[in-house]
Amino acid sequence: VQLQASGGGLAQPGGSLRLSCDASSFTDGYAIGWFRQAPGKKREGVSCISFEGGSYFYADSVKGRFTISRDRVKSKVYLQMNSLKPEDTALYYCAATEDGDYLETLTAVAGDQPDDMKYWGQGTLVTVSS
Repeated sequence: VQLQASGGGLAQPGGSLRLSCDASSFTDGYAIGWFRQAPGKKREGVSCISFEGGSYFYADSVKGRFTISRDRVKSKVYLQMNSLKPEDTALYYCAATEDGDYLETLTAVAGDQPDDMKYWGQGTLVTVSS
């Protein structure tokens, strides 16, 4: 199974970007999490969403600015990032646990535990700079 993250790029402070995670290779319903890793820092959890889309979580650092959503028909998960700050600069990864369980995903994302995720996208670079 594969995940493919895309949509990164350069944005100005206060700007917006939308990341996409293609989960079409998953045959069953999987919760998806987003992590990010800034240079010299540990990978941290950003947000996650259940397969049905009704449950989601945001790290305090992005709450109110980022919105996670998913299109089950297209098997894609989106991370809309608004009011971007320079500290949002990082490689962003989408990921899933082995079973795709939402509570497991939530625990990993909320607890900044990337080792609990089994499947990873390749990362997409977000740079916020003027």
